Parts: sequence; C-alpha cells; structure tokens
Amino acid sequence: MRIPCSLVLSVVSLLSGSTVATAGVITFGTGVNTFTMEFVEIGNPGNADDTTGNPNPAGSVAYTYQMGKYEVSEDMIVKYNSEFGTANSLVITMDTRGPDKPATSVSWNEAARFVNWLNTSTGGSAAYNFTTGGVNDNITPWTVGDTLDYDASNPYRSLRATYVLPSMDEWYKAAYYDPVNDVYYDYPTGSNTAPTAVASGTTAGTAVYAGQSGPADITLAGGLSPYGIMGLGGNAYEWEETAFSLNNNSGSSARGIRGGLWVSISSVLSSSSRNSLDPALEGGTRGFRVASLSVAGGATVPEPGSMALLLGVALVFGYRRLRK
Repeated sequence: MRIPCSLVLSVVSLLSGSTVATAGVITFGTGVNTFTMEFVEIGNPGNADDTTGNPNPAGSVAYTYQMGKYEVSEDMIVKYNSEFGTANSLVITMDTRGPDKPATSVSWNEAARFVNWLNTSTGGSAAYNFTTGGVNDNITPWTVGDTLDYDASNPYRSLRATYVLPSMDEWYKAAYYDPVNDVYYDYPTGSNTAPTAVASGTTAGTAVYAGQSGPADITLAGGLSPYGIMGLGGNAYEWEETAFSLNNNSGSSARGIRGGLWVSISSVLSSSSRNSLDPALEGGTRGFRVASLSVAGGATVPEPGSMALLLGVALVFGYRRLRK
C-alpha cells in the first residue's frame, strides 16, 4: 500500500508541532583522513529575540538545528587538506600549535571552503557559491536564477546545504539562550557574571581568556553553554556566516566575528560584543565551528524512533482511508 507523502508530512506536523533534529557524532573523510564532529541539538524553534545584546534584536531561530559542540581543530583541517585541498589547489593555511587546538588564522572564505567540502564529500550540495578557483576568493551570493539554492532571506547560504557556518542568530542562540528558563544570559556559560578565567579545563562557569598563553584543546575550552556547547566564549574568535551589516548581499562584505579569544577581556565574551573582519583576512586569531541543518532550508528530519512511530500512525490513517 502506498502512503502519500502529504499524509506522512501531515502526521509529522500533527504529532510534533515543530521540526525534530538528530544530533550526534558525524564522520567525515576516508581512511587515515577520517575525523568526527559532534553536534548538539539546538531546539526550541521560534524562541523570542534578545533585545539587550549586539545586534539588537538577536537570537530568534524559527527551526531546530545542530551546532558543533567544539570548534574546528587543526587536525580536521590537516585531514581536509590531505583528502581534498592539496589535490584541488584549495589548501587551507592556519597556525600550528597542535592537532587538538582550534584552527586559527583561517579566513571566512577558507572556512566556507571547508564547509562546502563537508557537504559535497558526504553526497550533499555546497553551501556557498564560489565562482572562481582560489581558496581565499570571495563567494558570489546566490541569485534568484539559482532556483534550487536561492533563499531571499539569506543569499549567502544554499537552501540545499546541510553543513553551514552558523548565522548570527544561530550562533547567538547557541551561546546565550537558556531553553529551560527561557532567558538570555550575558555570557555563554549560562550566567550574567563573567566566567572564571582558566588556561584549560571543563569546569562549569569557566572560559579560556584573560591573558592566557594560547588556546586550549577544543575539548578543554572551559564550561558549556546552556545547550551544552564548549568554547563559545574565549579560546578563539569565531566567524559568523552573517555579514556584519546583516544584509548578506555582497561576497566582499565584512563578516561578524564574536566570542573573544584566549587574551580577551571579559566584555569581549559577552552578548554585547560583536566585531567584523574582511572575509579574506587570514592572519590573526579567528577560528570557527560548523552548524548542521538536517535538510534544506532549516527544516530537519525526525529521529529514527520518531520516524517509526510516525510511519506507523500514517499506515493506520492510510488503512482507515482505504476502508472507507
């Protein structure tokens, strides 16, 4: 018996009332170039904006998505280069401190190249539209003629992308929003008080900043945000996908960076601090992390157990319809 897709989608909508995402550990690369990235679900779609930070308003996201629990490491970039970058003249350069340190001195354009490879190497579509060959060339925003990719609300990001650089709102929500108490905090450690400065560790309420000698390993970058994300304050600055102007209409526009780094003062870690840099700027202290959208356009797929339940309900509905 064929179950109409529209029926299944109706049951999904009826039972969930919103999209449901699958977070977990995803493997990329092949052979000796294999590495994993852990993603954490950022739920509570349709949360209200924060009106106290920068920019204002910020933080409302209409869909469930996933955020990388950790920053992208040097090891991940090395394996990207070995797997893809060298052979395609798209080598990403970076500082070298150790395989588990955050990859820094990576430009926005290079980070976008890495994200595109995450998509295409797993059978998906590129998130960002590079129309020239250099690893550090600017993107061309998608246009209405790119019918499968163009999103009028965000011409930077393809509608078909799974892995992306987090937008301003996606990053802000993952860092400062507490879904249990439905509040925004000033710092990404679930507090309105500046975190305790440490050189390394995982103690709640800590962050790697305030004159440390260098970044910590990505899994030792301080306490977690309310959603369970590490290193959103301190350790390394992180690129936002979003233009600093919020317009996303030019590939050369300065991009937002935020979160501070290992030598920052506390205010740079706060929700009130957002800075900008040219997308082709390689030197310095910028790192990045990856967000995930299970399917195009921010919608997400049900978890396996939920899918079985939904299909079961759909079968019952379909059987009853056939009996009429």
